[in-house]
Amino acid sequence: MFTKQEICDAIRGRLIVSAQAYPGEPMRDPRTTAQVAASVVRGGAAALRVQGLADIEATRSAVETPVIGLWKDGTSGVVITPTYQHAHAVALAGAHVVALDGTRRPRPDGLSLAQTVARLHEETNALVMADCGSLDDALDAAESGADFISTTLAGYSGERPKTPGPDIELLREIRQAVLSPMLVAEGRIHTPSDVSAVLSAGAEAVVVGTAITHPATITSWFVDACETP
Repeated sequence: MFTKQEICDAIRGRLIVSAQAYPGEPMRDPRTTAQVAASVVRGGAAALRVQGLADIEATRSAVETPVIGLWKDGTSGVVITPTYQHAHAVALAGAHVVALDGTRRPRPDGLSLAQTVARLHEETNALVMADCGSLDDALDAAESGADFISTTLAGYSGERPKTPGPDIELLREIRQAVLSPMLVAEGRIHTPSDVSAVLSAGAEAVVVGTAITHPATITSWFVDACETP
């Protein structure tokens, strides 16, 4: 198990790759996720972000880098690791860091974010990444004891418009207001220049998913380019 300092040192200024496939897709298989994970680590990824208990377990067996795990359950509202039971299961599956909804919206089990984080710290060895959608979310997550703050839900929680690319303004706001915990940029980061931009805006690590690990979407970008006069 990695210590918090070891994980921070491993990902600071570096790339985290989100390896996920949606239900019903050809790549929706834990073995495939693990193979993708091993491939991106070979390419230099410092850590993985993985959805689903079986995928977390398979990825842990395939790589020796930190694994950020989550469990999506539901179709609207709080769906990223929505309850403590989900979070506890993600930790037991082997995630070094449990990513969960870090917005101020009510959680399905009635627990506050602070209560959820405290229980995870008390009952597991896992760290916590709060997926936030606004500055107020980030401030609350820091107060609640989260080990990492990410901008995963910027543009998806109803508090901010969905920007075409990464929400640079939000990153700057959080960086100015929150000195700790570590700030991780995630969401619509599709190019190397996007990575440079979020790091310049104050992110201490960067998560890229779709642009690396989702062939259907990547292919559609090129298809659209072919169809544009």
